Amino acid sequence: MEKIEQIELDGHRSEIIADMKSLVEKYRAIFDWDVPEIDQNVADKLILMEMRKVLDDIERELLG
Repeated sequence: MEKIEQIELDGHRSEIIADMKSLVEKYRAIFDWDVPEIDQNVADKLILMEMRKVLDDIERELLG
């Protein structure tokens, strides 16, 4: 039997995905507004790297 936490996560997975995509798009737009001639691939890599770093920091804070 699945644990209740996994069942709860499964019920919210699509919302988490949508929220994360929305957050990425928010910062892509900000980068584009600030620097119209930006290299979008470089900006995307930087945004994603920073998001991963912050998630790692949050994980250490919550579980460490």
